Amino acid sequence: MKLILYSADIGSRQELAFADGGIRAGFPSPAQDYMSESIDLNRELVRHPATTFYARAVGDSMKGRGIDDGDLLVIDKSLEPRDGDIVVAFVDGEFTLKTVKLEPDGSCLWLMPANDDYSPIKVTEGNNFIVWGVLTYNIKRQLRR
Repeated sequence: MKLILYSADIGSRQELAFADGGIRAGFPSPAQDYMSESIDLNRELVRHPATTFYARAVGDSMKGRGIDDGDLLVIDKSLEPRDGDIVVAFVDGEFTLKTVKLEPDGSCLWLMPANDDYSPIKVTEGNNFIVWGVLTYNIKRQLRR
């Protein structure tokens, strides 16, 4: 999965109406007919402004983890990747979005796709490799017209 990268500009505020009590996915609740709170998505999604950036997912290698072509990703470069995290990695001159799988003995790590049409990437000391950041949010567009 390739990425189109964007910097995170949190200088502006855009407060939106917020249903603080949640939205029920079951039967409707009459108590949710009004929204008195507001939320600023910049403040909600960006914990570390200086090290956060956005990316647009391109491709389908992570569809098994719910990341589809066109999704907007929030990535934090200040977080240390852990086994099982989805990361933006730079491997041998290319960016990719994959799940990190660490070998227990520390001999190497794997970048795992979430689509059987793609092969895992084995990363060893011989690779030019860096983790650019850890995925913190995946924003999906539901209306795809």
